[in-house]
Amino acid sequence: MSDASLDLLRLQFALTAGIHYLFVALTLGLAPFVLCVQARAVWTGDAARMRAVRFWGGLYVIGYGTGVLSGLVMETQLALNWSGLNRVFGSVVAAPLAIETAAAFFVESAFLGLWVFGWDRMGRWAHLGCFAVVTGTAYLSAFWVMAANGLLRNPVGFEMRGGEAVLTDPLAVAFNPSGLLGFAHTAVTALFVGGLFVAAVSARHVLRGTDADGVFRRGVRTGLVLVMAAVAPVAVTGGTQFRFTEGPTPTTGLTYDEAGIAAVEAAWEPSYGWIWDVAGGTMTVVWELVVLLCLVGAVAWIARRLDRWRWFLWVLVFSPVLPWAASVGGWVYRELGRQPWTVTHHLTTAEAVTPMSAGAAVVSLCVFVSAYALLAGATAWWLVRVARLGVGRGPLREPDQGPPAEEGREPVRF
Repeated sequence: MSDASLDLLRLQFALTAGIHYLFVALTLGLAPFVLCVQARAVWTGDAARMRAVRFWGGLYVIGYGTGVLSGLVMETQLALNWSGLNRVFGSVVAAPLAIETAAAFFVESAFLGLWVFGWDRMGRWAHLGCFAVVTGTAYLSAFWVMAANGLLRNPVGFEMRGGEAVLTDPLAVAFNPSGLLGFAHTAVTALFVGGLFVAAVSARHVLRGTDADGVFRRGVRTGLVLVMAAVAPVAVTGGTQFRFTEGPTPTTGLTYDEAGIAAVEAAWEPSYGWIWDVAGGTMTVVWELVVLLCLVGAVAWIARRLDRWRWFLWVLVFSPVLPWAASVGGWVYRELGRQPWTVTHHLTTAEAVTPMSAGAAVVSLCVFVSAYALLAGATAWWLVRVARLGVGRGPLREPDQGPPAEEGREPVRF
């Protein structure tokens, strides 16, 4: 296969995975926030907080739907464009991804459905428990995805038999340090995304003077607290991953011997090295800017000016761009650091892709990326529209009280 086809397929995967992760990071960050707000509302019986749960929960459901749909397309893309990876490592990589599919597409979706349609139809604690399961399975799903990804960078838990990888130690795959560190970093960076998203939406309503029952003033504070809590863990979990992104990682039972490894890496021309540098620099700069944002926010909070410094509220409105950029940059940095290997010292990227002509690669790129761009654009528009409506107006709003008593309440609409 030509280098042009390989580059096109790599570009396609990078773009689609990056778009997919934008919404995954949002839902991972929003889930614990919604859970905590609902727990507080259930415990105190505060109707205003429960209306806030409906509002933030509506935004979560929109992001979740796009994350699931784009994830399904990602699996189709893996089957079509990366047949070499499936042929050699399919039985090993499939194990964590199968568990992830069960967690995300069955358990999580089922309990989210119960949560969405269970308002006023089940006990308040049972309803809260449904979203607790949703939150737990969301992070469990991320854990298994990163277990599969960690195996690519630090291959463990299998043996090569007849040119195919055979799973021999599931626990080694599950608790691979590369995957564990990747999961920890993903979890805390998602709090960056969720916290600043909450703060941004809340700040816009405070600026507009549409703060119902103080919901959005609390949102600004809670969003900043989430970000502040994640600042140090983001740096720690990110920094400890460098051993898995820079330089070779020793592995056993290699498909390539030392001479073969040296030949592959010598022949590879790192034409994307500058992208790798930009991705790494983006993560560092964004982290520093977020730290500065937290310091200014802390000063404003202590001085009781958090709701009055309009310039700072406007900064918060646009702040979600920072963690999203860093999240995509971090993913690019992690994946490019493994090149020219798809599975380090076992399978090159050229061997992992499906052989196809440059024309077919162009068609695949255009079809998949166009579909993802349309989906992302529509979802972003919907998120912004619902966010601007405010409490009591989103897709999970309380049913209308119009019908006569004998007709009963209208069902919750979504």
